[in-house]
Amino acid sequence: MSTSAPLGGLTGTRFRACPLCEAICGLRLEFEQGRLVSARGDPDDPFSAGHICPKGTAMEDLEADPERLRRPLRRVGDRWEEIDWDEALKWAGERLAQIQAEHGNNAVGAYLGNPTVHHFGHFAYAPALLRLLKTQNVYSASSVDQWPHQLVAAQMYGHQFIIPIPDIDRTDFLLMLGANPVASNGSLMTAPGVRDRLKKLVKRGRLVVVDPRRTETAALASEHIAIRPGADAGLLIRLLAALTRCGPPRPSALREHLQSWDAAIEAVLAMAAKPLDSGGVDVDRIAALAAGLYAAPSSAVYGRMGLSTQRHGSLCQWLIQLINLYTGQLDSPGGVLPNRAAAPVIGPSTSRGARDRWRSRVRGLSEFAGELPVAALAEEIETPGEGQIRALLTVAGNPVLSTPQGDRLDRALAGLDFMVSIDIYRNETTRHADLILPPASALTQDHYDLVFNAFAVRRVARLNAAVAARADDQRGDWEIFNGLAGAIAAAADKPFQPTPAPRQLIDLMLRSGSSGLTVEQLLAQPHGVDLGPLEPCLGELIQHPDGKIQCAPPLLLDALADYEQSVACTGSAALSLIGRREVRDNNSWMHNLPRLRKGAPRHDLWMHGDDLRQRDLSDGDWVQIRSAVGSVRTRVRQRDELLPGVVCLPHGYGHRQQGTEQSLAVVDPGVSYNDLSDGQALDKPTGNAALNGLQVWVEAASG
Repeated sequence: MSTSAPLGGLTGTRFRACPLCEAICGLRLEFEQGRLVSARGDPDDPFSAGHICPKGTAMEDLEADPERLRRPLRRVGDRWEEIDWDEALKWAGERLAQIQAEHGNNAVGAYLGNPTVHHFGHFAYAPALLRLLKTQNVYSASSVDQWPHQLVAAQMYGHQFIIPIPDIDRTDFLLMLGANPVASNGSLMTAPGVRDRLKKLVKRGRLVVVDPRRTETAALASEHIAIRPGADAGLLIRLLAALTRCGPPRPSALREHLQSWDAAIEAVLAMAAKPLDSGGVDVDRIAALAAGLYAAPSSAVYGRMGLSTQRHGSLCQWLIQLINLYTGQLDSPGGVLPNRAAAPVIGPSTSRGARDRWRSRVRGLSEFAGELPVAALAEEIETPGEGQIRALLTVAGNPVLSTPQGDRLDRALAGLDFMVSIDIYRNETTRHADLILPPASALTQDHYDLVFNAFAVRRVARLNAAVAARADDQRGDWEIFNGLAGAIAAAADKPFQPTPAPRQLIDLMLRSGSSGLTVEQLLAQPHGVDLGPLEPCLGELIQHPDGKIQCAPPLLLDALADYEQSVACTGSAALSLIGRREVRDNNSWMHNLPRLRKGAPRHDLWMHGDDLRQRDLSDGDWVQIRSAVGSVRTRVRQRDELLPGVVCLPHGYGHRQQGTEQSLAVVDPGVSYNDLSDGQALDKPTGNAALNGLQVWVEAASG
């Protein structure tokens, strides 16, 4: 397999935004004879201002990794062989078309991984391929992440991407639940250098973090409130009720846009009158929070992964919107506002977030935004009958490690008739593929951050121009999607019009916005453009036909009615498992990069000292973690920043040696959180996996 440098003889300095996480930090890249030799923060980037996290410096490792795939691989028995692109695409197109012809469109499934939204060549080009396949079996990492955000946006504002962003650079009071942006860099609050931004917030105002763990973000906060996992809905219901006792809703320009506001408040107040589990946060503390939010000149309430990946994720996100409405801070400077992006992600070509147009075959789970919950993927492969998935396309994802009951999915993938993976590594998922199609270096492709610019805390734009030409035996992401779709169309005798090249498509998207920017203007500004702070625009963006914010959607009223008062008792030995993120991690795909794997292991189980002593355990012991669906064996570490009764394990580990080619990743593989997660535990409105608050038992490991 080739390990040659992909960038020809490139020498000198180039500027790009980092493609490895959600912060889109500007990078200053130095090249010598086609090799990247330095990646540092770009001090002239108007958004990131020189900030860089460890993932940015690891660009050097990613570009030089000898185990990164650079040409198509075909599996032949237990070995792999390189084949040329024309042969690879033709074979894949013929096999996928054949399987659909014999068994129906739904016999081919697709899974889109988290890095899909990091690359324009994926996000903008995958939809055309999926439309050609016409399969209902489409899955993605979104349903183990942010679907509750998207569903609430679709239900209230008419489009899944109208997601208000905390104006953290101007707010006086930020209440943050289940979020750790110091480690994650934000994602649905794109904020490079977020640590410094939050420090400035604390200096001028107040930051309160609600989390079962004193996270890196909570350590910076004015106040940390420890809460039992899964009880956020009870706290938010009580918080909204407490706000009504502070006074009437604060004035807002959106009042004329509200539909069924009184019905929403009445429903929440009726629930607040019942016994609620607010996770150990007492009513006086909740009342003080409400008073602070109500009195603050500007405030924002924000919830992220810890809220979304629980059984009442959609309910929590809806309650947050109602609270921001009550305080008058929705669509207000210093509050929460949508980002009117230079290249809009809200338009006729994007899904508005329709729901329940079809359901999964085995369990009857509802579709959302054209996808089914990934918790259903394994059973749709395993279960015989019409519509069974017989072939699978995976794109930049490793669902064996990142979706519920990944060990079950691992077994299911082995039974497929055919599998194609667009990926740069042989990993725990792609090892099952018959064909792997590796995209060329991102540095050889034009890129625009459609998603993360749209969720940024300022209005920014940057065109990341290709810094080198691709070799003849390499293909860009967008060329792979166009080529695969063309091959399927040719084999199935269907029409297909390739999507234009990225630079042309980016220019069309920019011209569809209101910024007035063009590709030519952005090319003349290699460090990016700052268009200013977030501005009130929600009233103009609402996509419902009546132009109103739907404050009491029936689906969310049903979620409120379904809300259980407390987590069912599972016995005194049960602990509540939560995940964690570390600044050097981004799911599972960066664990082969030396800069990000150095130092002490980051995949151990964390447990409070009281819980260790109750089980006669000590720091460093080997333990067995059991859930209702599986068990794993790992080391335990005492971390007293956890709430007693809560244990913490990172997501994305559990690398397997057999069939993969990531030698560093498997040296110290850790265990997979998702061998413990239950595919039946879901947020009901969306089908999003309920990964946080999982009940587990921990005991000394034998042997």
